[in-house]
Amino acid sequence: MWFIYNNKMKKFLLLSSVFVLSVSIAQNKLLTIQEAVSKGRTTLAPKRLQGISFITGTDKFSYIDNNTLKIGDNVSGKTMDAVSLKDLNINLKSSQKDTMAAIATVTWKNANQFYFSNKKGEWIYSLDKKNITETDRKEDEADQEAYDKEPVTRIITYCKNYNLYVSKDGKETQVTTDGSYEIVYTGKNVHQNEFGISKGTFWSPGGNYLAFYRMDQSDVTDYPIIDWNVRPAKNVNIKYPMAGNKSHYVTLGIYNVKANKTLYIKTEGPKEQYLTNIAWSPDEKHVYIAVLSRDQNHMKLNEYDAATGFFTRTLFEENDDKYTEPLHPMLFVKNNPTEFIWESRKDGYNHLYLYNINGTLIKQLTKGNWEVKDKTGLDDKGERIFFHANEQSPVNQDFYSVNLKSGEIKRLTYGNGFHTCFLDVKGNYIIDNFSSSTIPREYNVINTANKKAINIFKAENPIKDYKLGTWNLFTIKNAEGIDLYCRLFKPVNFDSTKKYPVLVYLYNGPHSQMVTNTWMAGGELWYQYMAEKGFMVFTVDGRGTSYRGKAFEQATHRQLGTKEMEDQLKGVEYLKSLPYVDASRIGLHGWSFGGFMTTSLMTRHPGVYKVAAAGGPVIDWTYYEIMYTERYMDSPQDNKDGYEKNNLLNYVDKLKGKLLMIHGAQDPVVVWQHSMMYQRKAVDKGIQLDYYVYPGHEHNVLGKDRMHLMEKITDYFIENL
Repeated sequence: MWFIYNNKMKKFLLLSSVFVLSVSIAQNKLLTIQEAVSKGRTTLAPKRLQGISFITGTDKFSYIDNNTLKIGDNVSGKTMDAVSLKDLNINLKSSQKDTMAAIATVTWKNANQFYFSNKKGEWIYSLDKKNITETDRKEDEADQEAYDKEPVTRIITYCKNYNLYVSKDGKETQVTTDGSYEIVYTGKNVHQNEFGISKGTFWSPGGNYLAFYRMDQSDVTDYPIIDWNVRPAKNVNIKYPMAGNKSHYVTLGIYNVKANKTLYIKTEGPKEQYLTNIAWSPDEKHVYIAVLSRDQNHMKLNEYDAATGFFTRTLFEENDDKYTEPLHPMLFVKNNPTEFIWESRKDGYNHLYLYNINGTLIKQLTKGNWEVKDKTGLDDKGERIFFHANEQSPVNQDFYSVNLKSGEIKRLTYGNGFHTCFLDVKGNYIIDNFSSSTIPREYNVINTANKKAINIFKAENPIKDYKLGTWNLFTIKNAEGIDLYCRLFKPVNFDSTKKYPVLVYLYNGPHSQMVTNTWMAGGELWYQYMAEKGFMVFTVDGRGTSYRGKAFEQATHRQLGTKEMEDQLKGVEYLKSLPYVDASRIGLHGWSFGGFMTTSLMTRHPGVYKVAAAGGPVIDWTYYEIMYTERYMDSPQDNKDGYEKNNLLNYVDKLKGKLLMIHGAQDPVVVWQHSMMYQRKAVDKGIQLDYYVYPGHEHNVLGKDRMHLMEKITDYFIENL
């Protein structure tokens, strides 16, 4: 049910020490661990509308449901069936093409035609003629590495054999020729995918030029990853730049499609700086790069001439005594190429700023003790910018617009919870995917002018037939009096006169938020399985996590693990204050940074937790990659004490209780050496440690083996806690 979240409600949410959003569902069916693990994100998760999008040039939207493409009206919300999987397969079969098992997604070409594809090719379906025509895409192009398609010209880019290619009208052109193991054009792993980098190719607005990354990693040390599936086992080297060591050297190329020529941007400065947040000017004459120093405390937003590659000017610079982390490219204002929008945390929170092309600040568009989480786009006139933010509460997310001239900010979404929206090309409508602790999922089309919302879908509670525990979302105070957001699942058939064991699930690392006002407070279905087994499951987001402002996140700088442990122990203090918690039976589980935190707490505060399971843990930060580690810890050369204090090899002999450590044998993120060093030190110190390795798996154990992993962790806590 929709309700307006007024100031009184907002004040209650922000200032109350505890707020509870509880659900108790008393049914007889119990979850199996197979259901909790394998179906928690599929059939037992709130249903999503697949492939939902706005239709080009219309006031309509589409989505796929039960293998039928449906078209809906933005104003009324009414939908109709447009074409089914059966219809598409009839056309494919008549054209002697392979049929499809499902409609995966469609991309609208215009109001009447859309693209669809499978592994064998791509086609255009016409709604009026009810037929298909084949495009010129080669069958194997989509299978190539870093596959991307320019939206205007539909030129395809991809990488193979380390080199970059483009394909237009069925003709393949090789853009680079020097690609190798050490010279990389994959477009996926530049700067270890930090700084918001998720790809390596960037088309100009008109599709006439392609900017692309070239990464020279010849100075980076080889690191061995063993393939255990061959006889004999084989070493496969990767390039892994560890903190304090040499890094790679990145440059940006510009490919001229018409001239079939390439030049490289002539960036100045040290080889090991970072080139991030690539953007094009609307007229395609300039490329903009946020050039970040290796120590990550100094950023220049530079302009370069796309025709010559030469530096033109620096628009502005940002400095921070700890680190600055540019994550989003500049966004030019529609119909005004002399102005752009930039995201920055220079006032302590991530906000939007309006600049002119000379780098002069016109105005700060948003302000307050809350964060803009991303900018989505502008309306057709270039008058309003749309964005997600957590202005209502750190655990909520809403969708807003701000007028560039007046500065007026409007909240466009209703309902206390988490809204994820996307915008139509004109900025007239949004589709809102809404969830809260008690609402599984709703989709609404919202008019951005009058904020009128039309509901188009409500998901059923997928676990309504199961006998579950209750869950709630609340706050506690840390030692500095700061609110920390928490989530607690209570056991099935909870009895406040009994004493229960508690499983603490944590991550508490950068770029994370575990506790949110989403379905089940952001919890996993596995927590409900543990609630069936008589456990309470608790999580707290401490300092170092996201969306609480710069000071909250940067409190952990140069000492990863220390401040986080202080906040986690405040969570334990809260648990021990509850009369129904058995303080002698508190367990701990986390993966990756959560594995580091789990091991830290078990050894640096021994005896607090009885049992723990640490997956893929960082043990010694000098063995982790440069970009992430040096941002938060500085280099090992500059912060010897910080690295030493948080090196978990120094605390192995302090371990009390049971610790299960797990690692993927092919982990290229937190390399296997971390937990192997810990195991070696445990043997040296005569410390008994439970240890398990998953051959063939990287940083996460996925696929069918996920069940094996979760059964092992579950059994470990049941047997020992």
